[in-house]
Parts: sequence; structure tokens; C-alpha cells
Amino acid sequence: MGRRSLLLLLLLLAFLTPGAATPVPPALRALSSLHLSTSFRSRPAVAMKYSIHYIQQKVDHFGFHTDKTFKQRYLIADKHWKEDGGSILFYTGNEGDIIWFCNNTGFMWDVAEELKAMLVFAEHRYYGESLPFGANSFKDSRHLNFLTTEQALADFATLIKYLKRTIPGARNQPVIALGGSYGGMLAAWFRMKYPHLVVGALASSAPIWQFEDMVPCGVFMKIVTTDFRKSGPNCSESIRRSWDAISRLTEKGTGLHWLSEALHLCTPLTESQDVQRLKDWISETWVNLAMVDYPYESNFLQPLPAWPIKVVCQYLKNPNVSDTWLLQNIFQALNVYYNYSGQARCLNISETATSSLGALGWSYQTCTEMVMPFCSNGIDDMFEPHSWNFKEFSDDCFKQWGVKPRPSWIPTMYGGKNISLHTNIIFSNGEIDPWSGGGVTKDITDTLLAIVIPEGAHHLDLRANNAFDPVTVLLARSLEVRHMKQWIKDFYASLRKMH
Repeated sequence: MGRRSLLLLLLLLAFLTPGAATPVPPALRALSSLHLSTSFRSRPAVAMKYSIHYIQQKVDHFGFHTDKTFKQRYLIADKHWKEDGGSILFYTGNEGDIIWFCNNTGFMWDVAEELKAMLVFAEHRYYGESLPFGANSFKDSRHLNFLTTEQALADFATLIKYLKRTIPGARNQPVIALGGSYGGMLAAWFRMKYPHLVVGALASSAPIWQFEDMVPCGVFMKIVTTDFRKSGPNCSESIRRSWDAISRLTEKGTGLHWLSEALHLCTPLTESQDVQRLKDWISETWVNLAMVDYPYESNFLQPLPAWPIKVVCQYLKNPNVSDTWLLQNIFQALNVYYNYSGQARCLNISETATSSLGALGWSYQTCTEMVMPFCSNGIDDMFEPHSWNFKEFSDDCFKQWGVKPRPSWIPTMYGGKNISLHTNIIFSNGEIDPWSGGGVTKDITDTLLAIVIPEGAHHLDLRANNAFDPVTVLLARSLEVRHMKQWIKDFYASLRKMH
């Protein structure tokens, strides 16, 4: 796994140690006796109808030398909202187009009626249409100085105050923050920094501890490997052996041409450095599959079958074959991810995920605040050995953006593992999601709760109710709703005391 692979891996945000018996959080133990919320019993999909709005936000919330503003986009769905006893569910937008996240967060739509909720989806600055400097937002790195988590949270806070001030009946309603992956991190941090604005937060697949010295840098790749090892016999071993097979084959005179043809690449490999690019692309594909190993057909990053890793592993049962045979099997496995629809004529190693994710903005963020170390050793995982080299990473960031990363800033800003004084945050994590290695998987207090979903991939609980959902995710969602109802009840009780 090369430097490009580490940078690409950081682009795909968005929880148990593999191979070990991890203590089950009390919140999960409670699932066995919990009745399913009516929101998650089998019923037709909820229609997603929303209105699109814009608010003028300050480019810089924390300086006083400029009043420059930009338009932040947000969506509102209020079909089930009630002024009497209602609530506001606020999605803390992450690194991409907010409409894409809205369409992939069916949980909020499923529970809106039960919680009498208005749904608000707020777009993150520098993504989608919310560009502080318009088309020039990424042309000058000085314009990117305002792309930080602190500024984004201030946008969310300003938007909530604006909505409460301008929407009749919303002023005295509780707001709950929700988000997945980076958005889940923001939801948790939003509750920590603005507890007077949100009564609680659901942080799904939020790796808030995937930072400097808080978790081993190799935990992510270990979980990916465990997913493949458990999904088919010899599957992870076939992948482990494929790296040397690629190296041996491409050392031969016609190896690059043969590999380009065998993998049906859109652009042929012509130079030795193309080999590392290919390996990085393949590595990222296995990582993506671990993230979206959902129990039903989906189209989150790519169109995929149900339990796609099991399908992939059908082609990787025998590692003890010739290099050419093994790599032909690797192509069949890759084809599951890139051509499940049967429409791809070739495979493009420059693309791995949907264009709705904002690669430029997230690349900058990972080079400034969101510095998450990753490594692999080829023994505990199925990837080529690659150590975490901060200097190398920092030099790459400076070359690309003219900035130096601050690896300790996020733990300093949000407390790292010292967060026990905060309240009303649910950290939900899927056991097969590799980001779980940097997540909160044990209860911290009786109001900072961990829910671990044994068959859950990346923020599965935030996705729409599906007939093929494992019972564990249905129960997890019900537990989340139960806590949110309690937060709403406590808010109104406190409001009555004040009056």
C-alpha cells in the first residue's frame, strides 16, 4: 500500500478488534429484550420529498476583518413535523453533495413520523453547492483557510438559530444532530461544542479516535482483512499473494501489457510507477467493499450485490495457482465491484467511488486537521507492508496544498478520549466496518453510549429500513429511537419548569 493509497483511504470516510472476543457494550446487550419500533417493521419505502433553501453564512465566523458571506445549501422535509411536541432532526453534512447524503440516510425519513420531526440536511462548506469562493474555492489554497471543522460547526449552529427564528413553531423545539462517518464525527463534536443548541447526537460510524496515538495505525486494515477472511475460504490469502504476483509479472517484458489486458484497464500500464498506482487502486477497492458490505443490493459507492464480499470471495478460493491464473481471478473479483451492472466496458484505475464525494475538499482537510494514521504489515492484514510516515505524508500535503498537517489539533480541540463530561451522544458502529477501529465501541458513561452492530457495515443503521436488514440493525435503530425520545421528553420537561 503506497502513499497514494493512504491519501485515497483518507478520502473515504464516512468497530471491533478483529479476531478477538470484545466485551459487548451494555447498550447492545439491551437489544435482546427490546421491542422493534413501529418505524422499522416491514413497510413500503418512504418517499423523500424536500424543499431546497439557502442561507447566507459568514466565510469566517471567528475573525472580525471581513464580512464576506456565501450561500450554504440546506434541505427541509416537514411532512410529519408537529409544532406540538415535535422535534428537529438535523443532519450534519459531510464531505459531499448534501442531496446524495439525504438520499442515503433513510433512517431519518423512517422515524420522522414517530418523532413528529422536521428533517434538516445541512451541506458542509466547500462541498456540493456551498462554495465560499464559488468556482475559485479550490484554485487558491488561501481560500481554503476557512475549510475547517470549527467553521463547519459554526455554520450548523448559525443555521439552527436562523431556523428557530424564522420558522413559526420551531423556536422551542429540541434539535437532535445526526450524521454518519465524517458527518457522524461532526454530529458528536457538535453536541460537545454546542450543547445548548442540540439536545443529543447520533454519531454513526464516527471514528473520532482515529487520530494520533489513540488507536494502532494498523487496526483499520486488520478489520478489512477479517471481513474477507470470514467471507470465504482462502479469500484474504489470495489477495495477500496477489501483490507479489503483480510484481513478478510486471518485471517481465510483456507483463504490463498482459496485466492491462487481463484486468481490462481503460488506460494501459506503460511505466513502472503505474504498477504502484494499480496496487493502490486494488487496495482501495477491497477497503471500499468492506465499508459497503451491506446485506442487500445497494448503490452507495457503486452498484453492488447483497453481501458483495461473499460474492467477491467466490472467485478467490484458491491462492495456490499460477500468477496469471490468480490475477485473472482478481479481475473477476474486481469486476463485482466495478461492473455489477454489466455496463462497464473497461476498468478505470483513476476512479473508485461516486463523484458525489468531494475529493478535493477532503484531500485538503486530511492535510490540515483530519490527519488519521494508517499502516499495514502484510502479516496481520492482507495488504503490502507500509508504515505510517508522518514526514512523508506532510511533505506530500505541502507539495499539493502548500500546508503542513497538524496531527494533534483534533484531539486538542475535541478532547480525544477525555470526553466523559459530555452527555447524550450515541456512538453506533458496525462490527464489519473498518472505521470501527477508530470508533467508540464501549459505553463511556450512562449517557455516552456505544451500540455495536455485529452484521453492520459503514453506517448501516442510518440507511433506510430494508426487508433484508439483520435483526441486530433493526434493534439498534429501535434503541436509538428510544434514547432520542427520552432526550425529547427531557427537553420538554425542562421547558415546562422554566415556564
